[in-house]
Amino acid sequence: MKYYSTNKQAPVADLQEAVVKGLASDKGLFMPESIKPLPKEFFDQIETMSFQEISYRVADAFFGEDIPAETLKKIVYDTLSFDVPLVNVTEEIYSLELFHGPTLAFKDVGGRFMARLLGYFIKKQGQKDVNVLVATSGDTGSAVANGFLGVEGIHVYVLYPKGKVSEIQEKQFTTLGQNITAIEVDGTFDDCQALVKSAFMDKELNAHLSLTSANSINVARFLPQSFYYFYAYAQLKKLGKADNVVVCVPSGNFGNITAGLFGKRMGLPISRFIASNNKNDIFYQYLKTGKYTPQPSVATIANAMDVGDPSNFARVLDLYGGSHEAIVKEVSGATYTDEQISETVQWVYNKTHYLLDPHGACGYRALSENLKPGETGVFLETAHPAKFLETVEKIIGEKVDIPAKLQAFMHGEKKTVPMEKDFASFKQYLMNV
Repeated sequence: MKYYSTNKQAPVADLQEAVVKGLASDKGLFMPESIKPLPKEFFDQIETMSFQEISYRVADAFFGEDIPAETLKKIVYDTLSFDVPLVNVTEEIYSLELFHGPTLAFKDVGGRFMARLLGYFIKKQGQKDVNVLVATSGDTGSAVANGFLGVEGIHVYVLYPKGKVSEIQEKQFTTLGQNITAIEVDGTFDDCQALVKSAFMDKELNAHLSLTSANSINVARFLPQSFYYFYAYAQLKKLGKADNVVVCVPSGNFGNITAGLFGKRMGLPISRFIASNNKNDIFYQYLKTGKYTPQPSVATIANAMDVGDPSNFARVLDLYGGSHEAIVKEVSGATYTDEQISETVQWVYNKTHYLLDPHGACGYRALSENLKPGETGVFLETAHPAKFLETVEKIIGEKVDIPAKLQAFMHGEKKTVPMEKDFASFKQYLMNV
């Protein structure tokens, strides 16, 4: 499979180059030249298959031309050592719980898959000392850091905005040590993301270090997230609820919903998508006006979605040939304030005793307000509510149990490298590591 740049000014690349480089030379994002539809028999039998079996079939459609079957199967099965249950919350609305991996967040799949795929390519080409740069607004950093922890020949640098991630999220990537370095940037997530992108474009820096990214700008990070959507459909089919499925995705950098849209192109029968935003509603405004106008991000209680210029918008636009009309036929939007998010967490907890995290609350609310008769809604519950402990406990007025996986991180010592948000400081640091 060949990969082209969304900016159309870079040479096409093979999968290895797309994964190892992360970003195209013209600053565009890599896109596969074709999206293979899966056969009818796959969907006819999907409810009889395990999460791992489904995911391998999907992965094979993306990566099967470039990776030996047994190697790819091992990568998929090693990545998916946990399940993602579908839970009925209210009436026709279901939560797909994506927080059962090592860091209790949906990005565990993409982080673990990419670590294994990049490790395979590095070993294949005999390369050493690859440096992974990743910007995080919360869960990406922990998922990537834990996915790559201890992987030989790879060092990970996690850039995160000072004071803008929850304590538990921060502990999950600042206490690991080994081949993981946490960089605490005095700025926003957008500043962190800009530093990463600038690093890829700096010729002197790239001559000095071998750099790649583990953000959802990397095809190996965002494409595996399509696995969720197929497995959600399989579970709904078992329940006899697979007709007229609407999926709502809490959205920040838009890698997750982009993976879902790829799944739809592969034949997955999802009727439509809803992209649910917090106050960082740049995509919502685009849907309404047809104009994409990035804005400085603002801090909210759904911090992992605090993104003012979502990278994967370029992929969404490319997927639909740049047509606003085509996008709005399949994707609608919603946007919520902190007050509305809090109301939703409180209301659902009081009514059903199901505890949403602030991001999942955006997904649930959008479905509750937009689902039509005869439709079944699924929202992606992207992280365990205990990852936002102070916020959630304040909303419901009760203590929240902290899973053992999270408690283990809380005992570690935070170690970070303080960093200004200017690229010169970041470049000087990397040139001296």
